[in-house]
Amino acid sequence: MFEKNHSKVTIIGSGPAGYTAALYTARANLSPVIFEGSQPGGQLMITTEIENYPGFENGIAGPALMEIMKKQVERFGTKCYYKTIIKADLQSKPFILTADDNTEYTSDIVIIATGASAKFLGIESEKKYMGYGVSGCATCDGFFFRNQKVTVVGGGDTAMEEANYLSKLASEVTVIHRRDEFRASKIMSDRTRNNPKIKLALNSIVDEILGGEENGKKFVTGVRIKNVKTNELSVISCEGVFVAIGHKPNTDIFKGQIEMDDVGYIKTEKKSTKTNIPGVFACGDAQDNYYRQAITAAGTGCMAAIDAERYLEPV
Repeated sequence: MFEKNHSKVTIIGSGPAGYTAALYTARANLSPVIFEGSQPGGQLMITTEIENYPGFENGIAGPALMEIMKKQVERFGTKCYYKTIIKADLQSKPFILTADDNTEYTSDIVIIATGASAKFLGIESEKKYMGYGVSGCATCDGFFFRNQKVTVVGGGDTAMEEANYLSKLASEVTVIHRRDEFRASKIMSDRTRNNPKIKLALNSIVDEILGGEENGKKFVTGVRIKNVKTNELSVISCEGVFVAIGHKPNTDIFKGQIEMDDVGYIKTEKKSTKTNIPGVFACGDAQDNYYRQAITAAGTGCMAAIDAERYLEPV
């Protein structure tokens, strides 16, 4: 069974990092296999328009970009499986991977490109307007809200960074936080409080995201918030809502085997995608907690492929 389901290179995850790793390993005649996971294409599948990915002068929808990438890797012989790896034995050689249909696969190389998931509020209206005014990434989508009013939900460093970044683009930014003090570092908190374009809605939570639909296109018109001390409801008018309550790397199945930080981001060697396990490489948002961009994910996917190719070269 292992011979039938054996590959030289297996890539877990199918965002920009995974597809780029597949592209480079396929062109190196390593016959890669990709396990696409439950959301083939990763976080870009919920991004309506991308304007900062090189090569697309007029922008491109996230799902369209992922479809192009998939066709490109398949052109060079990559096998794409619409399956999720639920178990990974990285202590054996070859590595043993178990899919969600209980089929076992073995591989000489594993490239982890499982990405990370933005944490969201979990309310219905958030899902309804996701990609139509609701976003989890200011650097990805802030450009669309130039000279408009936006809100940022969160109280950590990420929220402060998003708010200050957006203040350079938007006409007004309101930070919504459930407490009266931020969890962010003092320097980031002070920078936010001293920014004249940023307003604060403290001791408040999002009750509902308000919006509408016209000519088949959804849009956000505001946020209804509830004061956690008084239960008073009020509305903040805005065109964009940026949820910045953190990210969670999709790396749980590798815990106890691969070195990670406290949050779960995989640690890699400096200037490399090598993990603590020889033959296992990590790229994209599964190991990048700083940049989190499609183009940087693709770049580390390329690095992982080259690292893998060199690992397989005879000494």
